[in-house]
Amino acid sequence: MTAADGMEVLDPSQCWALMREADVGRLAVSVANRPDIFPINFIVDHGTVVFRTAEGTKLAAAVLGTSVAFEVDGYDYVAGIAWSVVVKGRATEIKRMQELFDTAELPLFPWHAAPKHRFVRIVPEEITGRRFRVITRAR
Repeated sequence: MTAADGMEVLDPSQCWALMREADVGRLAVSVANRPDIFPINFIVDHGTVVFRTAEGTKLAAAVLGTSVAFEVDGYDYVAGIAWSVVVKGRATEIKRMQELFDTAELPLFPWHAAPKHRFVRIVPEEITGRRFRVITRAR
């Protein structure tokens, strides 16, 4: 840890590396001017975040809104180190044929049995991350 308080600010390359190791994140959107959060599995693709979804609230809120936030975190229990990465940017539905073919080749598979034929890409405008030692409490 580099800061006096044990909090380390991560640079973008560290953030992307940690995100590549994760499977699940949370998509934050605004639905009717109210915040909503959806857990999603995702993949990092060329400096963007890609996820699959079905038609509905999540897709509409993500691509019709002005911006989204996407958060991923992790915890190394043995080392006692936690981290959190937040990506803020625009989400767009992938519609161009060649890009759809390329995206369909990614190892991104829905966890839920319902069909998720729509692909969405989050193009970051900002990426921030933190890593810190977790304080253990005596029980």
